[in-house]
Amino acid sequence: KTTAPNSLMTVFDFGGRDVAHWFPGHMAKGLKQMKANLKNVDCIIEIHDHIPFSGRNPLFQETLDVRPHLLILNKMDLADMSHQQRIRKRLLKNGVTNVLFTDCLKQRDDNIKKLVPMVMEIIENKPRFNRDENTDYCLMVIGVPNVGKSSLINSLRRTNLKKGRASRVGGEPGITKAVLTKIQVCERPIMHLLDTPGVLAPRIESVETGMKLALCGNILDHLVGEDIIADYLLYSLNRLEKFSYVEKYGLQEPSDDINHVLKRIAVKLGKTQRVKAITGVGNITVIVPNYTAAAYDFIRSFRKGELGQSTAGKKMFFMGDGHPPLPSET
Repeated sequence: KTTAPNSLMTVFDFGGRDVAHWFPGHMAKGLKQMKANLKNVDCIIEIHDHIPFSGRNPLFQETLDVRPHLLILNKMDLADMSHQQRIRKRLLKNGVTNVLFTDCLKQRDDNIKKLVPMVMEIIENKPRFNRDENTDYCLMVIGVPNVGKSSLINSLRRTNLKKGRASRVGGEPGITKAVLTKIQVCERPIMHLLDTPGVLAPRIESVETGMKLALCGNILDHLVGEDIIADYLLYSLNRLEKFSYVEKYGLQEPSDDINHVLKRIAVKLGKTQRVKAITGVGNITVIVPNYTAAAYDFIRSFRKGELGQSTAGKKMFFMGDGHPPLPSET
């Protein structure tokens, strides 16, 4: 078993970075469109990923207060489901009573089958305002970028209608730029969803919360920088004693020197580049490690669960996403 050297750092230096102003124009426009469509909506489906307490947009709260609400925690293949009950308890303290855990990219996710019955039960316990006479149901899907809103819609269609993709899916935030037309996801009862653009809070509560969102792909990598994301990932893995990267990339032991780790990754994967160097005898071309390509591979491996499936997302995001530790169950 790999053990940590005593010298690994215990505090991450953010270097005075301020990552708190990521609110592109299309996000503000999207939020306005959502509010305008609320009168036609029976239930809000808020989808978030395996960081259940960080990054949920507080601007949604105003929206959620006027319509029934179901919170879906997606990408559960990257999380440790043993914490499920404790997460429910904490969310309940925050007023979130309806929660469903899903993995929408799975061809058969049994929890997806529970969504329509859950929604019907939620709606039946609340007044439908001006929609009492409607026999069909309309839901609005909201969430921060890249948490799987489009994947949820496609999964529901696959499960309930036996039909394929209706909403574009992408591996980076910002694929959906506007509120779309209704997409049918169920026949009995007739149920449609409105897909919406991912909307971040105009101000992230802390630099560390911003980094966790960036690490999970909720913010475009280049806005933060692949180098800092990779560095924070390395720090987080070391802090939690998750050392699968050591064997994966052929290191001798854990390290908190991101340049050393990226160099090893680049060498192992053959990620190199040619650069010109000026010397006393003229210009020469040398081959050096491609640190950016290595950082991208490191981050991508984490997001795909290759650095220890259901471990990287485990304590780091369920237990350590800017909140006190979850209480022990008694």
